[in-house]
Amino acid sequence: MTERSLPRAIRQAMPVAREVAVEVAKQYGVCIRPIPLRRLDVHTGRWEIVDVPCGATLDAKCPSCAKRNRQLRMAQCREGWHLDQEPAITPDEPNEEQRWLVEFRADLQARRDQADALGEGTTDWDAAIEGVDAEINQAGMRGGVLGRTVPKRTRSTRRRQDAPNLPKHRMTATTLGRTFESSDGKAYRPSLFVTLTLPSYGKVRDGVPLDHETYDYARAARDALHFSKLVDRFVQNLRRVAGYDVQYFATVESQKRLAPHLHMAIRGTLPRAEVKQIAAATYHQVWWPPADTVVFEGSHLPVWEDGTGYLDPATGEVLPTWDEALDQLDTDENATPLHVIRFGDQIDVKGVLAGTPDADQCIRYLSKYLTKSLGDSLDTDNPAQRQHAARMVEALRFEPCSPACPNWLRYGIQPKHAKPGMAPGRCRSKAHKPDHLGYAGRRVLVSRKWSNKTLAEHKQDRRTWVLEALGQPDEAPDPHRYIWKPVPAGDANVPPLAIRLLRSVAERQRWRTHMAQLQAQADGQDLSATDLGRAA
Repeated sequence: MTERSLPRAIRQAMPVAREVAVEVAKQYGVCIRPIPLRRLDVHTGRWEIVDVPCGATLDAKCPSCAKRNRQLRMAQCREGWHLDQEPAITPDEPNEEQRWLVEFRADLQARRDQADALGEGTTDWDAAIEGVDAEINQAGMRGGVLGRTVPKRTRSTRRRQDAPNLPKHRMTATTLGRTFESSDGKAYRPSLFVTLTLPSYGKVRDGVPLDHETYDYARAARDALHFSKLVDRFVQNLRRVAGYDVQYFATVESQKRLAPHLHMAIRGTLPRAEVKQIAAATYHQVWWPPADTVVFEGSHLPVWEDGTGYLDPATGEVLPTWDEALDQLDTDENATPLHVIRFGDQIDVKGVLAGTPDADQCIRYLSKYLTKSLGDSLDTDNPAQRQHAARMVEALRFEPCSPACPNWLRYGIQPKHAKPGMAPGRCRSKAHKPDHLGYAGRRVLVSRKWSNKTLAEHKQDRRTWVLEALGQPDEAPDPHRYIWKPVPAGDANVPPLAIRLLRSVAERQRWRTHMAQLQAQADGQDLSATDLGRAA
């Protein structure tokens, strides 16, 4: 009996074979959105097409890659939280090629300066210097030879009068917290798990404002946009008060009321009252031009003129540039910040010891929502919360999210790096997208000396463990052996996605069978072929 000979109702109840293949791929941890790339082996001269995992961090895009990234972050958090030895980060000594490139760069700079002094053109020299700078980074050196060349705007560091003062401790050159010794002589090195939230914008129940008319959506939108800067300030203040180089692993999540909040694992410990005092004294001032008076809206919008910038459509005057607007702000003695953001009163501080169930629970909690977007906290079955989210998105629509945001045109200022086609309310930054709810920063925040490893090194550790379990040699890959190029869309050499998924599933089946055999050997067992198939 063929499929078409069955009644329509029965056929509709059958699972779709293609969807089953995708579900099986997810079950085996196969990337369901692999990226085909052409790879040239410079040793053999052979080209081949290789599927590279998409590396998605969200379940909605690729559950397999999201799960791997979450597990990688959990390993990173666990390894760095309770270190008992100072992490040693020392740069490698420069090799001959790197030294030669810098010497060559010095010669080009001297020739460029000589041409400039003689009044000659420096375009060719500048192009040559730019090319050498790119080669310097490709040769394995960080940053640029000149460092920061644009002066940074500075403002008075005097604390606000409405902010409490911070206690100060003498700094010590360490990243490790204090050790405590019990009566039986056992040493303990406790750490902290801190949760920080934003203040209230109005009474809410089940994540929905009781009165949306009085709920401060404008303040909620600006707090979400600048939340990452407030977190940076908290870390700065924490290190000043703690007296050592505090290391942290933090994740940003969305509360049910759609406001971002922070979970932070901190190496070392401080008194709970002191941490709460630091949070209460932390604030961030956004020194941007005023954005409360609408100058252009509707059909009355600035027009672009090549070589000039955006003009007032009525008078033809050129709108002030971003730098000009900041200069005007600097000269105004009565200027006030556009926005001041602070933490709310709800602050949770918990002490955690290494190797305890509490530590494992905190690590799971830190990574709980990493595979979800910030907008996933929205209850789509609740009409009131959908309306709350819509009002939040509308409050963010015309709010400037960065110096380059097109929304500055609405307030009579040209955005930084202005270009034609900009219009208020059409910013493409992820801060304005409903899935991000105003927060455009990174979801995972890790200090540089947390685990003394980069994320790539943590990934290599997992690879090494798998290869050792499979009995394969762990040879360090040669970064210069392969040349990678994108595959054009519609390339006939790329098999259909379904075939690539099936091949990956078959490969995972072989891996699992091999792992089951190794486990059986380790346990002194002799599994049958049937048992191995079940284990795979």
